Amino acid sequence: MGTYTVSEPSIGELRFIARLDSSKLPLEYPFGTVSTTASGSAIEGSDVFLVNGQTRSKFYSSERFIEDTVHCVAASDNSVHACMVLPMISKEASSGGPFFRDINTNNGGSYNSLYFYMNSGHTQTESYRMGLHGPYALVFSRSGIPTAKQVDFSFFEQLGVEGYVADSGRGYVTGKATNVASGFDKVVHWYNSAAQYWTYASSTGAFTSPAMKPGSYTMKLYQGEYLLATKSVYVNAGQTVTSDIAGTTSTRNTFWKIGDWDGTPKGFRNADKQLRMHPSDSRMSSWGPITYNVGNSVDGFPMALFKDVNTPVTINFNLGSAPSGTVTLRIGTTLAFAGARPQATVNSWTGPAPGAPIKIDSRGVTRGAYRGFGEVYDVSIPAGTLKAGSNAVKINVISGSRGTTFLNPNIVSCGPCRCGEDC
Repeated sequence: MGTYTVSEPSIGELRFIARLDSSKLPLEYPFGTVSTTASGSAIEGSDVFLVNGQTRSKFYSSERFIEDTVHCVAASDNSVHACMVLPMISKEASSGGPFFRDINTNNGGSYNSLYFYMNSGHTQTESYRMGLHGPYALVFSRSGIPTAKQVDFSFFEQLGVEGYVADSGRGYVTGKATNVASGFDKVVHWYNSAAQYWTYASSTGAFTSPAMKPGSYTMKLYQGEYLLATKSVYVNAGQTVTSDIAGTTSTRNTFWKIGDWDGTPKGFRNADKQLRMHPSDSRMSSWGPITYNVGNSVDGFPMALFKDVNTPVTINFNLGSAPSGTVTLRIGTTLAFAGARPQATVNSWTGPAPGAPIKIDSRGVTRGAYRGFGEVYDVSIPAGTLKAGSNAVKINVISGSRGTTFLNPNIVSCGPCRCGEDC
């Protein structure tokens, strides 16, 4: 299939839905029953439910675009699968980049929905793209889960489908990604107003792009999901261009930092659960308020700060001697809801209130999302504020509005630096 658009639908979403008989295909792949909401009671809006003591939502079936090449609903004995098969070309006209995620499945009772979300307003960080979304395939299989490589889409070249560009009319980018810290994925991303592409670089940094439409592209390098470098590249049809890309190495002296810098809340408390359940779920560890002692397990620091739930978070640390000049506390966040931003108090000194972040008109952490614009807040701590021995930083969440429980203003933690930089 393929879906051609010249404008975004008035409902603000572009998606294909197969509504299939849930009595025959009750299971979901690859995340089990996280979006099975039948017999549940709504706890947030009309899309997050409490089912037998656990929170469920269609939002919890999402997977990052870079990994989401196939997702399915299946028979109870896995003898039959119905799967959306999504090669790279199927997402080139979508929006959000390699780490964007959206609804994949939802078993609501009478039918089990299998989705391909092409565009939506769910924590969207860039403008929608128009044109041909696809091809993509709905595959029914009695022989396991199909892969994108098993489905031959080449027949589209003979159909004259508007917007389809065959591989012969595309080009490639090859090169090497360097200065990425060891142990992190190296992700290379290309995009312009008409198309988007991505790939993983190898352990040595070598990469080759997917087949790309001709044109000028912004090219980005990520350490995990943390942006390291940006450049431009031009792609010609029928040609391969070489374009290396290198991250920058930080030279800052660091008193302390919390966690690894990969642009995500990975490792922080409840980050291992947040993608698949609501913050109020009984399986979550306590959100606090928490006092964190530098040097302890990263899991002791919450992955999200909610204005009326777990702030201030207190960070205790020791210094062998007092710094002679000003010191920067760099606070990195990945996503903000309802204008939330951090304000720091260091010992008895309170830092200025920062301006509001760019608004994302969508819920975030409560529906399994953590990625937004990645705001960074530098707090310049005056000389004489820090002292030899014990010190404390308190971080409060401020905003222009208030909410209730877990829908109140919140930010997602990414450490006290820019999710990748030392400070």
